[in-house]
Amino acid sequence: MTPAGRSRATARAERGSMSAETVLLAPVLLLFLLFLVGAGRLVEAQGEVNGAARDAARAASVQRTEDAAQTAADDAVKAALEGQCDNPAAELDIDAERPEEGSEETYGGRISAEVTCDLDLSFLGWSAGKTITGTSVVPLERFRRFE
Repeated sequence: MTPAGRSRATARAERGSMSAETVLLAPVLLLFLLFLVGAGRLVEAQGEVNGAARDAARAASVQRTEDAAQTAADDAVKAALEGQCDNPAAELDIDAERPEEGSEETYGGRISAEVTCDLDLSFLGWSAGKTITGTSVVPLERFRRFE
């Protein structure tokens, strides 16, 4: 008898079972590890895109014209997402309040920036990609004219 109370025949029959279990379990553990890496990259990319949207909205809010605001937003997005994802783009929604001429009201409003980019996940071993979107809203300064 063996110390665990099993016979030698039973111990000999189970001798290779640990190797077989390891061989069967290794691919499952590897897939789980790849899933964790992919999920971590998605979370990181979402944070980067949200930050780029914030930068784009802020850069656009200090400009005086819509064209200058769009150019500033595009430049901010490209700088923030360079090398992080493919095809970064910013879309602005400008809601500027324009008072009537001669009134005592001031300017104001808001600028909303929506940033999208394509994340390439092919480093995980299969062809995969995801489009990531982030938005940010920034108020326009009330005493600054926006044309």
